This record gives sequence, C-alpha cells and structure tokens, in this order.
Amino acid sequence: MKKVSVITVNYNNADGLKRTLESLFAQTFTDYESIVIDGGSTDGSREIIENFADRITYWVSEPDGGIYHAMNKGIRQATGLYYNFMNSGDLFEDPTVLENIFASDPTEDILFGKYASDRHPKGVAYPTPITMLTLYKTHPNHQASFLRRTLFNDHLYDETYRIASDWKFFIECLIFRQCSYAHLDVIVARYDQTGISSVNQKLYEEEREQILHLLLPDRIYADYIYLGDADSPLLKLTPYFNRTRGFQQLIYGITYALIRFRSLFVRKLGQLH
Repeated sequence: MKKVSVITVNYNNADGLKRTLESLFAQTFTDYESIVIDGGSTDGSREIIENFADRITYWVSEPDGGIYHAMNKGIRQATGLYYNFMNSGDLFEDPTVLENIFASDPTEDILFGKYASDRHPKGVAYPTPITMLTLYKTHPNHQASFLRRTLFNDHLYDETYRIASDWKFFIECLIFRQCSYAHLDVIVARYDQTGISSVNQKLYEEEREQILHLLLPDRIYADYIYLGDADSPLLKLTPYFNRTRGFQQLIYGITYALIRFRSLFVRKLGQLH
C-alpha cells in the first residue's frame, strides 16, 4: 500500500493538468500513487495524460457526472493510506511537500496543511480548534488536506451537490463522526482560483444552505446562522459579561448613551440643513 493517493480530476484544462502532474512528479517523496480522472476532455488533455502514462498509476478519460462523481471514481481506484485531491490547475507548493508531511507517520484521520493563492502568497492555515461554527464560517481547502482512506470505507462524496459536497463531507467527519485531525505548518498547495467553487459563489451559498438544513435541526440551524453573522471578537467575552451583572449594566448604559447621542446629532444636523 502506498502512503498517499493523489487524485486529480480534470475536464478541458490541458495546461492546468500538465502543471499539476509536473508538480506531483517533482516531489522528492515517492511513496505515492497518481490517479487521474478526466471527464472526456476534447482539448488535448488525454494526450497530456498519455505522455505521463508511465508515471500514472490509474487513469481514465470518459464522460462523468460532475466533479464529485469524478472524485468518487478516483476514490474507488485509490489504494493509499491517505487521499489528497489535487485537481487540474492546483499545484504542490514545492517539491518537498509530501516528504515534509509523511517522513514521519501521522495517524490522524485528517491532516490540514496551509494553502496559498495569488491573494494569499504566504499561505493560509485552517483555524483551530475546529467546531461547527468554524465549519460554518470557513471551508477547509481540500487541496491542502489529506484524508485517511478509512473515512471513505462506506461514505463517499454526495453527488447531489455540484460544488459544496466536500464541505458537507468535512462536517460529517469532524462533527458527527468526531474524526481526529492535525494542523500542519506546511504550505501544501497553491490552488487555482478559477475553479467552479471560486467563481460561482451564489450556487455555493445555495448548496451550503441546503446542506445545513439537511444536517442540523431547525433550532440549532437558527443559532448557527445568528452566531455566524455575529462575527466579532467580543463574542468570546460573552460568558464573562453574563456572569458580571454590574459590568453588563455599564455596557448597556454606554450603548444607550451612544445611541441617544447619535440620534441627537442626526437631529441637529437635519436642523442645520
């Protein structure tokens, strides 16, 4: 069994596919397998795959039912201990990424590395600790994550959704299945921001709402919507405020005074005009 299965999904992105595979084959760590699932591209992608065929463990080029159908096809062929989804256009940050992670023997179910992009050239780490509220606010980057094969034994990506199914999978694993995880101080991936989840924000938000309604009871869902929108460092002080009635009354008094001052200021400004 290989240590890592790197699964690459592609459709009509020959240049991106070539760069992705080159970044994989440049890795100093060699205990991996490469799985390429192409959706029947007509732009020369198949020729790119054939040029690298001697270094690809498994590949197929045929029509599929979308990105999660393609990712599931890759999962069914993979044999590694951990799976990584580095799709066409996404790149490993440098040739030592896999060696830096797997020179030791991690045991956690999910490994979260950092990702970089044009907007974040120095890398972004996923927040810790991870709670349901964390997952509500931010989407883990699957290019920078490694998921243990056992997570997929009886549970693949939900093909009902076009672009948010990996977010659903992370919620199911981390919250409902209580999977273990670790954060890595390694920039794993430089990801392509022209992918469907980056450019179709409206569809992504719609699918997130559908998933939350599916997974959460209505009364819990309402709380997470409220807390997610109330994104302020002051939330961390709420338990202290609740225990300190005098301080709580002081805050109420200051807030009321500020509101009254603003109302008077607006009224005076209106009179001047």
